[in-house]
Amino acid sequence: MKIIILGKGEMLSNLIEGTLDAKCEIAGVFRYERTIMPELLLSLRDFFKSSPDVTLIKQHKLHEIKCKSANCEKFKKEVLKLNADVILVGTWREKLKKEITDLPVIASVNVHPSYLPKYRGPNPYLQTILHGENKSGITFHLIDEKFDNGAILAQQEIDIMPDDTSKELKDRTVYQARKLCSSILSNLGSGLIIPVPQNEKEATYYSNIKAEDMMLDFERETAEKIHARIRAFHPWLPCYVSHRNKYFIPNPYKLRILDEEHTEKILKKRKITTPKVGAIIDTNYKSRSITVMCRDWKSLKMTGVYLYGFFNKPFTRLFIKNIL
Repeated sequence: MKIIILGKGEMLSNLIEGTLDAKCEIAGVFRYERTIMPELLLSLRDFFKSSPDVTLIKQHKLHEIKCKSANCEKFKKEVLKLNADVILVGTWREKLKKEITDLPVIASVNVHPSYLPKYRGPNPYLQTILHGENKSGITFHLIDEKFDNGAILAQQEIDIMPDDTSKELKDRTVYQARKLCSSILSNLGSGLIIPVPQNEKEATYYSNIKAEDMMLDFERETAEKIHARIRAFHPWLPCYVSHRNKYFIPNPYKLRILDEEHTEKILKKRKITTPKVGAIIDTNYKSRSITVMCRDWKSLKMTGVYLYGFFNKPFTRLFIKNIL
């Protein structure tokens, strides 16, 4: 089978590997960066900082499709010229038109990093952790007129560990995508896969996050929810703890939830009789640690924090030292 792969980053590189594992011919690769970056800038970036997908393209001498859109006439002509059996898409924000998805001989397939129909939308890694799930998944489905809506070809559940950030979940997911890709492509051409429509009653959709979602609100969310929010946003965006017109950025790998008993001991030690939710109740400037009171009367200890801002960051320890 001849496969055209569209995608970006780690997902793209794992789909390339999975297609090669299946002994299929990669007729062309279309990187998402080409739709959003000028050619010269992209060439310079590839030269000075080559990513795994670029390395694979060069290593296997793959044909790279150079267009500004997957819906343009040039791309349409490429698909027809290459006589593709399958268009395989992973991490691609542009909605493909029906006239494009109908071009391959067999199918156009999207790879979505959640266990569909749950967590449709652009940020499934982040949203599954943010909502306290202990399982996510990877789904290969046919592309139709709506995002993440087509009939399912195959899917695999993926465990979410208690201290996972989006980075760890993403790494685990794209690796499973490679394994599932190899299996699907091996069976797709022979007609051994029967597409299964998604159950709309179980569907959930989450849109893009907003800037205010990064600000930690200890009065609105529990310690567990704050813990999950910090981990969910890493590595793409930081979360912020506001204090005296300054903003701390927590380290997602150095978080500890302290129960009510432990929190009470801190309050007694610090002689805090009327604790305020959202207040910093304990500090350690040497380890750059702050402990914040949460709405459920637990507290969250954050070690390795630093102040937001180029000129503020060097003074983090001094600022923490003078909080209490």
